[in-house]
Amino acid sequence: MTSFQHIAPIHAKELAHAHIIQSDAEALEIAKNLAEQFKQHAVQRDAERILPFEEIEAYSQSGLWAITVPKQYGGAEVSSYTVAQVIALMSGADGSIGQIPQNHFYGLEILRNNGTEQQKKKLYAEVLKGARFGNALAEFKTKTAAQKQTAIHQTAQGYEVNGEKFYCTGSLFAHRIPTLVKDANGREFLAFIPRDSQGLELVDDWSGFGQRTTGSGTVKFNHVQVLEGDLIPFDLAYTQPTISGPFAQLMHAAIETGIARVAFEETLIRVRQARPWIDSGVDQATDDPLTKLELGRIIADVRASEVLLKQAARSIDAAKPAPTAENVAKASLDVAKARAHSTDTALKASSKLIELAGSRGSQRDDGLDRFWRNARVHTLHDASRWKYFFIANYLLNGVLPPRRGTL
Repeated sequence: MTSFQHIAPIHAKELAHAHIIQSDAEALEIAKNLAEQFKQHAVQRDAERILPFEEIEAYSQSGLWAITVPKQYGGAEVSSYTVAQVIALMSGADGSIGQIPQNHFYGLEILRNNGTEQQKKKLYAEVLKGARFGNALAEFKTKTAAQKQTAIHQTAQGYEVNGEKFYCTGSLFAHRIPTLVKDANGREFLAFIPRDSQGLELVDDWSGFGQRTTGSGTVKFNHVQVLEGDLIPFDLAYTQPTISGPFAQLMHAAIETGIARVAFEETLIRVRQARPWIDSGVDQATDDPLTKLELGRIIADVRASEVLLKQAARSIDAAKPAPTAENVAKASLDVAKARAHSTDTALKASSKLIELAGSRGSQRDDGLDRFWRNARVHTLHDASRWKYFFIANYLLNGVLPPRRGTL
């Protein structure tokens, strides 16, 4: 049976003044240093399911959780490629930590597109101080993923939310939990609900065999009061052209690409330990050409995923200033290519790590299996077969892909 930890209280009023990053270069430098720190105890956190509260606090206080805040509100407004690189670096160090801020950045993108000026000033200011947003988007008690039961209705005091969400990645570490709700008219909103709201219950019941410390469990809402100023239209992110969908998927592709890259690097270490003559320039009759064949295939796939990721990020940034149906569709298709490829690459690279490490690869204390487990669980997030379908449908029939958060 999986053991679950006590959930420590987190309050927005306790926010410290986080570092404010000024540039893309600074963001990448800080991310590289933090990733090295987070790597040190990643095996233990995974094995014992130690939720990374201290690491996430350091991550947000570093300023990295505020790098998408627009310059006019005091942020660095880094490129989409820089965001992808930061997430890939973190995912290589610890797949769970790499995934935890994904919906934080997604919520900020919804805010950028659909929030009022007052909402932007308020929420961006919180993030610049170190606030973290979780998510309560998905439900799994309905017949299809598109159906939602969590509802909002108006009361004499304001608004009230009732319902239950699952796969709420990041919410255990969050100060606010952006929650997808539907009103009586069927309109969807993202409610930025403070984590310490009365009637809000966090349940640490995530028991996946991979991504074990993302805290992707249940959030319950029982007559939770919501301020009107904390409600942002969600449906507008997809009824009109925006980069919300491709930006969300870009981060998922970055998680998988980061896992794949470090799985390959770990493979090289293990192969060199077992076969020290490889790359030494010494001709050995026992040198295994098939091992080199496999290594060559893996690095070609990893590099291809990285190139596709960069291309997808550039398409997003090209569409961002003036999104249209055409340039958003291009961004979605380029991201779909990156995400479909990174799914295959992460699974192959993490599996080959265990294979080429030989019997040592099965040793539990080494934790080599965590790369495959993390990749396997994360790649279930969205079916890559549909991404290939929409890519081909555009090529063959000129049909633009649908606008949604999974593409």
